Order: sequence, then C-alpha cells, then structure tokens
Amino acid sequence: MNWITILGFAAAVLTTISFFPQLIKTIKTKQTKDISIGMYILITIGILLWLVYGLLRTDYPVIIANAAAFIITFTIFIFKIIYK
Repeated sequence: MNWITILGFAAAVLTTISFFPQLIKTIKTKQTKDISIGMYILITIGILLWLVYGLLRTDYPVIIANAAAFIITFTIFIFKIIYK
C-alpha cells in the first residue's frame, strides 16, 4: 500500500466518522427539527454518486468511505422523516 492510498483511507475515515455525532444525537434524542432535509437529500445523493464513481474506478478508499457514509446519512435522512 503506497502513501497515496494511505492518505485516501485517512481522508475516508475522517470524513465518514464526521457523521457519527449527528447520528448518535438523533438516535438518543429522537429530535431532528434542526436538521435540514434539503442538505441531507443533497449530501446523500452526492455520497451515492461518489460511491458509484469509486465502483467504476475500483478505488477502494472511495468505495469504502462512501458506502459507510451513505448508510449513515441515509439513516439520518430516514430519521428526519420518521421524527418529524
């Protein structure tokens, strides 16, 4: 594994885990009134597109990060709908 791949995985880990605080807070409080549904629609679609891009390029840091981030952001998006 070269340094560029390691850099990619480091970036992937940091950007993916950045969604955890929001997910944890949402699960604990069941409160989503301050979450922008428009933002979560856009970020979820953007992450999905990055995932497809990573799959087409066989770029594992992009695939792994965006698969995980998609699950997290989509979960928050679903909670936003459920916890209106």
